[in-house]
This record gives sequence, C-alpha cells and structure tokens, in this order.
Amino acid sequence: MQAWLCEHPEGIDALRWTTLPDRLPQEGEVLVDIAAASLNYPDLLIVHGQYQHKPTPPFVPGAEFAGVVRAVGEGVSTLQPGQPVACLSGTGGFATQAVVRAEQCIPLPEGFALEDAAAFVMTYATAHHALLDRGALRAAETVLVLGAAGGVGTAAIQIAKAAGARVIAAARSAERCALAQRLGADATLDYEVHTPEGTLREELRRLTDGRGPDVVFDPIGGAWAEPVFRSIAWRGRYLVIGFAGGPIPRLPLNLPLLKGASIVGVFWGEFARREPQANAAMLRTLAQGYLQGQYRPVIDTVLPMTELPQALRRLQQRQVQGKLVLRHPG
Repeated sequence: MQAWLCEHPEGIDALRWTTLPDRLPQEGEVLVDIAAASLNYPDLLIVHGQYQHKPTPPFVPGAEFAGVVRAVGEGVSTLQPGQPVACLSGTGGFATQAVVRAEQCIPLPEGFALEDAAAFVMTYATAHHALLDRGALRAAETVLVLGAAGGVGTAAIQIAKAAGARVIAAARSAERCALAQRLGADATLDYEVHTPEGTLREELRRLTDGRGPDVVFDPIGGAWAEPVFRSIAWRGRYLVIGFAGGPIPRLPLNLPLLKGASIVGVFWGEFARREPQANAAMLRTLAQGYLQGQYRPVIDTVLPMTELPQALRRLQQRQVQGKLVLRHPG
C-alpha cells in the first residue's frame, strides 16, 4: 500500500508519500480499499501536533474516507467484502488502503457516491448534532452560521433550512456569501465589509429586526465570538464548534447572564462514542436526506491523493469553499 506518513508532526513539509507493508485485518477489523478521502480542519492540526488527539508517530493522517471493503477480520458480521463504506477512523485515510475497526465504518446505501461519502459524515453529523440536538433548533428561529462557506458551515446551512429555520450566513467575501445563498441562506453577512471592530453588530441588528439570532453556529472563534454573543437573542444558544479563525475566545460570563443565553459545547466525536445508538439513528436520517437530495456536500476540488500537501496548504490559507477531496485513481 501507499500512504502519506507523518513521522514527525512538525507541519505539512514533514509528510512523506511512501510505500508501506500491506496489512491484514485482525479480529474486529476490516481492510478497506480507499476510493476518496476528504480534508477536515483537524487533519491540518494533527500534522502540526496541535490537535487534542495526538497519535503516536509514525502515523498516516486522514480522519475521513470512503471506499470498498476488501477483507474482514474474525468476528466481523456487520460488513462483508465488496461493500461500500464511509469511515471515520481519526487517522489512516490519506492512503490507498486502511485497516480500521468495523464500528468505525458506516455501510453506504445504494446511490451514495463515494466522493460525496468521503466529504459527508464528519461535517453533516457535526452540524446536525449541533443544531438539532445541542441547539434544540426550532422552525422559524434564526440561525447565524459563521464560516458559512466552509465544509461544516455549508452543511449547517442545509440542515438549518431543512429544519425550517431562517439562516444568516456569514462568510469572508462576496463570492462566499453568494455560495451560501445558493445553498438556501436567507441573508448574508460579509466579514470583509462588517468587521468585529466595525459594523458587525449593527448589521446583525438590521438583519434580525433588532432581536438578534436565536442560535449561533460557530466553528471560527477568535475575534468574532464576543461581538456576536453580545448580539444574541434572549434565550439564545451559542454553539461552540471549533476555533478555525484564531485563538480560543474568552467570553465575559456576565454576557450569558444578561441575555439568559447558553454557551453550548459541541463534540460530535464524543457524542458518537458515548451515545452510539442515538448517533446511529442520526446517521441514518442524514443518509436518507442525502438520497432524497436534501443534503449535498459542497466539494471545492477533487485532487489526486498524491497532492495532499497542496491541499493542506489551501485549507491552511482558507482558500476552500466546502471541502477538498483526494481521489485514489485505482
């Protein structure tokens, strides 16, 4: 097998495309021929040694991929050779093959394209868990989606609209705002025009008739958090997804007190581990939504698997709308 190997988590330049010994699945494992893998922000952090999960080097990065089961290990009854699957294993995806635990693989229904599957589960599961479970989003409420042109942001727009919410999409440039509108956003907020130090709060008041958003979906953090929280509606819910836009913000705790608002942590991976039955039901709902055309991942570009460093740099420089996918030609 061929794979991108991270022997020293010191950054993108430390990755090496190499040949590794073939592996066989052991008890409870499956061997998957990888067709496509997608990039997520944690993939960038993990090769820099900055993610909360730090695998022991050397390791193959790549949390999310899709392919076809080649072989199953002893005791595996839920999957069989020839079955298409999407996998979330934390590592191992930027390669031609991977051996993963059977429970880390999601059987794909007929009609689910492998490139879409590679770009689907992490972002849509995160957005669904955030908005409907942790955020208790109701129809007719207003959701502000920060980072709306990214992978998880584009998923959040679609899920919020399917739930009957009004969506304000915030993104960095008119082009990204236009993408959000094509996905169904009711209004947009351009970071380049309305900055945290400038007219951001004034624009949010205008877009919500002075009330503020009921739910804030924030995968960005940084300088946006405090002015946005100061604009939130009474009983609002501020969903903390991640910090792709800068340092972890420090919010004054008098703000949730004055607003009667909640700061809600969202950690889909831990939810999946602690509540597997609820997570499985959610994934079935998402798969049905895909097959019905309700949810469709936005794929910016499909690149050869050998171009991982270029793809990571594009992600690092925030040049991506939706998700980047690496495709294995075999």
